[in-house]
Amino acid sequence: MNERLLDYYSRKDIQKEIVELARNREVGIKYGDRGYGKRPDVLQFPGDVLEVVKQGATSFHVSEERWTDPLILGQGDKKKLDDFRLGWDLLLDVDTKYFNYAKICSKLLADALDFYDVKGYGIKFSGGGGIHIIIPFETFPKFVNSRETRLLFPESTKIVALYLKNMIKDELRKEILKISNASEIMAVTGKKFDDVVKNNLLDPFCIVDIDHNLISSRHLFRAVYSINEKTGLASIPIKKGSIMNFELKMAKIENVKTDAKFLSDEIKEGEATNLMIQAFDWYEKNAIHESQNKTNNNAKIRDYERPKIAVKPDMFPPCILDILAGIKTDGRKRALFLLINFLRKSGYEYEDIEIMIIDWNNKNYESLREGYIKSQITWCKRQKNEIMPPNCDNASYYKDMNVCKPDFFCRNIKNPVQYKKKSQVF
Repeated sequence: MNERLLDYYSRKDIQKEIVELARNREVGIKYGDRGYGKRPDVLQFPGDVLEVVKQGATSFHVSEERWTDPLILGQGDKKKLDDFRLGWDLLLDVDTKYFNYAKICSKLLADALDFYDVKGYGIKFSGGGGIHIIIPFETFPKFVNSRETRLLFPESTKIVALYLKNMIKDELRKEILKISNASEIMAVTGKKFDDVVKNNLLDPFCIVDIDHNLISSRHLFRAVYSINEKTGLASIPIKKGSIMNFELKMAKIENVKTDAKFLSDEIKEGEATNLMIQAFDWYEKNAIHESQNKTNNNAKIRDYERPKIAVKPDMFPPCILDILAGIKTDGRKRALFLLINFLRKSGYEYEDIEIMIIDWNNKNYESLREGYIKSQITWCKRQKNEIMPPNCDNASYYKDMNVCKPDFFCRNIKNPVQYKKKSQVF
């Protein structure tokens, strides 16, 4: 048994802070080289921390999601998990091997949250080379686009993280260039020029990133005051306004103090509503532009020949049929963009498309404004080149909308408009 760890986790103040964060969360306990113990697990009392450390535990990890009873996890399907989810906290994981860059990025994220009058967030050193910023669930609106926010995990966390990442990108580039040039960054990271400089501008996220791709249901992050086995450092809170003054030596076991609070007991409900709304609006617009750019870069699919006779609905791919049956949850605007361009590329005239779209809109859980639909169709008409629907691998559409249910023919296509052609081969 590591005596230093035992002495450290024997501290009542450390036990109290770990258990307080673990309330209503799934806990993952790591036992050194033996890996994680059973999941799901919980910590109910401060003394539980010391007991598992005596058994060889080295670190503690908790879920972003909060549950009515974490011990029921793993016993049901996603729908049942949704029933037991109380909410979730948004984790901004500033990930890099270069801690100075992590501090700059985290400072800009904190500034962005302050700009949106979000005060209830917490900041902590990850224990490795990064920084964690946590925005508590209570700060978000209870509903987004008519859906319960507690059910919008992990998509909401990814959308807000991407939005904030885009928001600070230019300023992050400027701040990094104040201390390093492209040549120095290439030398430090071992990256090539084309990886560091894109479109004649430094890509700041080539060296520091806000990791959103690994966020998934039951995702864990290192608990506050838990030790990182590789560095031997503790994941300690960082006071607001003191990010740039933080030094790694503060996280050494012998230096750890619990005078800084990680998450406040007094959080203003709904204070991050504007941030959430802006992030979703930005994401919907950005997703459309991204799909257009991908289309323009794919010559093979771009040159798809529009049939002279419209494809009959019984030859549509499963995802399109699912969408046409009506959107039961979020995603109506994305579905509208997708349907207009799919139907156009499938041989339909805009007059027929409008009739089909109006019929589809009446089947949705909540109808879009007819004026909005007509404006989108008019916009498509004005484009010099017809736009392809998003490719099948564009997760912002099919998978996120839960309509990607591939059959035998889907495995041979990259875009829904290719479905009829491939299915006729058999």
